Amino acid sequence: MNYQAFQNHMDLTAPFRAGASSALKFLHLVPQGTSDQVFGRLSAALEMISRSALTYHRPAYGIDSVMVGNREVAVTEEIAYATPFGSLLHFKKEGVGEQPRMLLVAPMSGHFATLLRGTAKTLLQDHDVYITDWHNPRDIPRSEGRFGLEDYTEHLIDFLGQLGPRPHMVAICQPSVSALAAAAIMCESNHPSRPATLTLMAGPIDTRIQPTRVNEFAKSRPIEWFEQNLINYVPVQCRGALRKVYPGFVQLTAFVSMNLERHIKQHMDLANHIAKGEKEKAATIKTFYDEYFAVMDLPAEFYIETVRDVFQEHLLPQGKLMHRGRPVDTKAVSRMGLMTVEGEKDDICSIGQTLAAQDLCTSVRAYRRVHHMQAGVGHYGVFSGKRWNNEIYPLLRDFVHVNS
Repeated sequence: MNYQAFQNHMDLTAPFRAGASSALKFLHLVPQGTSDQVFGRLSAALEMISRSALTYHRPAYGIDSVMVGNREVAVTEEIAYATPFGSLLHFKKEGVGEQPRMLLVAPMSGHFATLLRGTAKTLLQDHDVYITDWHNPRDIPRSEGRFGLEDYTEHLIDFLGQLGPRPHMVAICQPSVSALAAAAIMCESNHPSRPATLTLMAGPIDTRIQPTRVNEFAKSRPIEWFEQNLINYVPVQCRGALRKVYPGFVQLTAFVSMNLERHIKQHMDLANHIAKGEKEKAATIKTFYDEYFAVMDLPAEFYIETVRDVFQEHLLPQGKLMHRGRPVDTKAVSRMGLMTVEGEKDDICSIGQTLAAQDLCTSVRAYRRVHHMQAGVGHYGVFSGKRWNNEIYPLLRDFVHVNS
């Protein structure tokens, strides 16, 4: 019952954080110049106390406008379709002509789809973008049933169906396996919304190729170990009470421990910036950790099946992956464009693991294939930052345009 104990602790300490937050607001009323050094340190202490908790609510995307050509247009969010486990969120642009419809597939990981905020905003310049906005399982009642790897793939098929004929699909990291499986299933059944293009970015299509530390950890223990040590029950205070999940706070602990010294230094820097009144520097760090500490649980079935089928047994590249009782045949992928993107310094999904999709999709014509290895970037640099905006995105945009 570790998750229950963690939640109880958070609930019991909530008044201290609320008190620190209230005191901080009062402190901001003190005139500047009044014992700045003392008040600066006190302000930093109160700020750190008030921020000493995780949030389980999705942050805002905050995409209010985007540049289309040489003009700025307003963007509004609307839910085009929804299930208990996820929403198909549409970033609707005002006064813009028809653009290629695109489904941006976000990972179902320890963070929300808002992690792809920058990716979506860049894509919005030239595309009509929808995103898989996954819901937090701790807020989903057990009566809604299970959610496994096949359910994820089925959601992608349903979401693409909502976009109409010849949509485009871009999958980031973990969901690349489900995205390729969905494309194969839709091609084999001649689905009217089969994707015109599929772009896989830093995805674990075949993790037997140059295994990373993440891959090695997944294979270091039997699947029963993951079930017994990482799966827990949603606390009784939540709507999804007693649903089995891989808790977000456990995932975050693992992420933080991989770069513990860096995170400690960042928080020490944050406290110093606040104490010195360096608001812009403090805001940069706070913005990052507001997103980083917004955590999402994973359905137990989805997590266990992903570890087993993708990282331990490598079912897709071996032609053994099943969906609703039938094999997923990647040779069925045809009459569409296929683009794969990898990062030279990616220590989560190494070079070759995503490229493997090109070898699996033998029916895709050579002139519809594109592979790009981006020099000088790690995992997140494949889909965020300057290299993504200036070097990778133009290739993706042209690829989609040619195959629309």
